[in-house]
Formats: sequence, C-alpha cells, structure tokens
Amino acid sequence: MRGLVLDFGGVLTDHGDDLSATEPPLLAATRQARHRGVLTAMLSNADFLWRPPAGWEDLFDVVITSGEVGLAKPDRRIYLLAAERLGLPADQCVFVDDLAVNVRGAAEAGMVGVHHQSVSATLEELEILLQIPLRG
Repeated sequence: MRGLVLDFGGVLTDHGDDLSATEPPLLAATRQARHRGVLTAMLSNADFLWRPPAGWEDLFDVVITSGEVGLAKPDRRIYLLAAERLGLPADQCVFVDDLAVNVRGAAEAGMVGVHHQSVSATLEELEILLQIPLRG
C-alpha cells in the first residue's frame, strides 16, 4: 500500500484513551507514514468552506472536501478521485473512516477499507497494511 486516505471527523480528531496527548494519535501516525514515503490524503464530506486546522497543511498531499468536488462518501467516484489525485491506483490506497458505510464505499472503489473503532486497533491494522511502524 502506497497511499493513506483518512476521514477527518471521528478519525483524525480521535484522541483515544490518551487525553494528555498533544495531538490525536492518528494525526501523528499520518505524519510518520508521510515521512516514510506514503502519500496521504484527507477526504471529508465537509462543505466547500471547510479547511483543515492550522498546522495540518504539510501532512497531506491531497485534501478533498465534498463541497469542493460535488461528490460525497460513500459514492465510489470520490474515492477514485482521491486515488487519482494521489497518482495511485485505488488498490494501492488504504481508506480509514469511522462510518462503516463509507468504508464499504471505498472497498467498492477498490481501496482497502479500515473501519475505525478504536485508535489502537486502527494503528495496528495500518501498521500491517502499510508495513511501517506508526507508533513511537
């Protein structure tokens, strides 16, 4: 897997059990993945006015919002667009979302889907799929 595509709300904002962490663990993992050469994208059903929080600009190669492109998860076309903008085939991308319906949409588009239910389980699964360590 060469691409990591993540939902914003419920995934990148999840602090898990460590409320003292300076940033959400999946945000730190995204930074680590990008440092290791994995292409990263944020894919959100937000409207066109939304932008990633300050300081996140260098974490993502691609940011796609539904309001910007006129498509929304779980429409398979939005996942294909994310892969295309990353310059990768869909089957080289892992998609993470806290909503199962969106994970199914990504899988139907050819991506490997990870249903985020806990920080530790998601990190473990991503380390296996991306074949890199993501935790300090």
